[in-house]
Amino acid sequence: MKLCDLLQDIPVISSAVDLDTEIREVRYNSREVQPGDLFVAIRGFATDGHAYIGMALEKGAVAVICEEAGIGIPAVVVENARAVLADLAGNRFGHPSQKLKMIGVTGTNGKTTTTTLIKHILECQGYKVGLIGTNQNMIGDAVIPTERTTPESYELQALFARMVEAGCTHCVMEVSSHSLVLDRVRGVHFATGVFTNLTQDHLDFHKTMEAYREAKAKLFSLCDQGVINLDDPVADKMLADADCSCIRFSAEKDEADLSAKNIVLGASGVEFVAAEKGSIVRVTLGIPGRFSVENALAAMGACLTLGVSLEACAAALGTAQGVKGRAEVVPTDTDYTVLIDYAHAPDGVSNILRTVRGFAEGRVIALFGCGGDRDKTKRPIMGSIAATLADHCIVTSDNPRTEEPQAIIDDILTGMQNAKVPVDVICDRVQAIHHAMDIAQAGDVIVLMGKGHETYQEIHHVKHHMDEREIIADYFKK
Repeated sequence: MKLCDLLQDIPVISSAVDLDTEIREVRYNSREVQPGDLFVAIRGFATDGHAYIGMALEKGAVAVICEEAGIGIPAVVVENARAVLADLAGNRFGHPSQKLKMIGVTGTNGKTTTTTLIKHILECQGYKVGLIGTNQNMIGDAVIPTERTTPESYELQALFARMVEAGCTHCVMEVSSHSLVLDRVRGVHFATGVFTNLTQDHLDFHKTMEAYREAKAKLFSLCDQGVINLDDPVADKMLADADCSCIRFSAEKDEADLSAKNIVLGASGVEFVAAEKGSIVRVTLGIPGRFSVENALAAMGACLTLGVSLEACAAALGTAQGVKGRAEVVPTDTDYTVLIDYAHAPDGVSNILRTVRGFAEGRVIALFGCGGDRDKTKRPIMGSIAATLADHCIVTSDNPRTEEPQAIIDDILTGMQNAKVPVDVICDRVQAIHHAMDIAQAGDVIVLMGKGHETYQEIHHVKHHMDEREIIADYFKK
C-alpha cells in the first residue's frame, strides 16, 4: 500500500518522504519493524517511541510518522501520532468496523459478563458475532488470546477485518476508559453503547473519579443509541453527557425503560421479571449474584436497541453459561465450595462477597491481594470490605508487577486494623490457596479473588504460569 493511501484524510504538518513510497506494514513497536515498514513513534507513559526512530530506520523502516523529527529523517510530522495510528489502521484495513454492527460496553464492573451475554443473545437469533474483551477475543466460536481489555487501535482494526472476512455481522466489545482516552477506538462508530457502573478503579491513570467518569462518557459521543444503568449514582451525569437517545435500565427504579421485578437470588443463579413498555417476561440466568440481574438487564437493553424482542432476549438468557473467572465454582468433590472471581476493585470485592454470604451455609473465607503499579488508594478499602463481609480473610499476592509484594500487603492491612475476624497473611499465593483449603470446613465457601480468568502472575515484567484451577487440582493430588 502506498504511503499516500495510508495517509488519506489525515492532516500532515510536514513531510520529508515521497508519498508514493510503498509500505509493507505499519508498526508502532520498533522491535517488530522489518524492511519496507512504516514506523509510528508514539509517546507512551513508560517510553517515548521517538527514542526508537533510529532503531526502526536501522531495521529497514522506509518512513516514520512522528510528532517531531531530526534532520535527514524520512518523516511525516503530525500533531498526534497516537491518534494518527488509529486513522492509519482504518485506512490500512478498509474501515472494517463500518461493515459491522458495533456494540460497546463500558463500566468498572460487569463488562465481560455483559458482552458475553449480548453475544449469546445475538447468536441465538442466528447472527455470527465477534467479541473483544478481557478474557478473550472471539470470531464466532474461534478463540483468540488477548492481553488487554481493548487492544491498541492497529490490532483492533486488524481484528475487525478478520471478523468481516469470517462473515461476522456484529461485534460486541468491552471499551475500557483507557481506550477511550488513548484513541484506541478512534474512528469506530457504535450502533449501541452500554454503561454498567462506575466504582473506584484506575485512579493511578485518571487521578479523579470525575475524570474516570468523563472517560467512560466518551463512548456515548460515538453511539447511535445508549443503554444506561439508572441505579448507578452517576447515571444522571452519564445521561446528560450522552449525545444519543438512551434506554435506562434498573433493578430498583420503576421509572426505568427496562426494569427487573420480583428478583429471586439463589446459589445457582437469579430469576426476575423483566418489564419494558408494558411487556413483561420471566427471566432465568444461571449466574448467581444481584449484579447478574444488572448484567442481564444491560445485555437485554443492548439487544432491544438492535431489534431483538424482549421475549427472545429472555429465552436466550435461559441457556446462557457463566463466564470463566466470574463467580466460577471449581469442581472439588468436597463438603466445602471453592469459587474464583476476578474481583480486583472495592465494588467487585463487595459484590462477590455479598453474593456468597447469601447462600453460604458455613463461613465465607476471602483470599485476595492487590495488583502492583496500580491505584494504591483502593488497597486499604478492599481490605476493610473483606474484613467486614468475610468470616476469615487471607491476604496474599496478586500481580505485584514491579512492586514488592509485602509492601502491597502492608497497604491492604492498614484497612484491616480493626478487623473482628481472623486475618492470615501468606505472601505466596499458592501456599495461601493451600492454607484456605486446609482450614475449610463443611459448608464453607472459599472465594479466591483477583485473578479470575488469568492464568499467570506478573512479577517484574515476567509472567509466570499460575492457574488457580490447577493449584486446586494439585492440592488434592498431593
